[in-house]
Amino acid sequence: MSASEIERTLVRLVHEIIEKNNGAEELGLVGIRRRGVPLAQRLGQMIARIEKTPVPVGTLDITLYRDDLSTLGPKPVVQKTEIGFPITGKNVILVDDVLYTGRTIRAALDALFREGRPKRVQLCVFIDRGHRELPIEAGFIGRKVQTSDREIIEVKLREVDDAEKVLLVERQD
Repeated sequence: MSASEIERTLVRLVHEIIEKNNGAEELGLVGIRRRGVPLAQRLGQMIARIEKTPVPVGTLDITLYRDDLSTLGPKPVVQKTEIGFPITGKNVILVDDVLYTGRTIRAALDALFREGRPKRVQLCVFIDRGHRELPIEAGFIGRKVQTSDREIIEVKLREVDDAEKVLLVERQD
């Protein structure tokens, strides 16, 4: 995907989010670190422009909630979770770049519920590549991309990678 395709996809996602939530009232976005954060920020700014109301955007670090923590090395680096707004009673949209097995989202839900009790949690992913191991489904999907187990989706965003593109690459073993 090129930068313009990424932009068009974000615009479509924003309109879907606004439509399914009847506007931006009681809406909050929470990006899953790393690339879910800039995506959530962009979506939040776009929604705020359209709806003429600020949309709070927070950051969630799920490192300690992962079920593969032992494979991450002896001392995983935990970044701060900075939701920055009370999630209790809000319609929270979790935002991530790629949905694959569902394990990241399961960990994100555990981390999110430690912060409060939202009225509703919805999932927005930029790319859904299938291969689920857990019964997790996104309500808002930028693109569905059929992949093999040997392929990887790389989302590159200017805020993190100084590039703006989505790549499908072969895994190097």
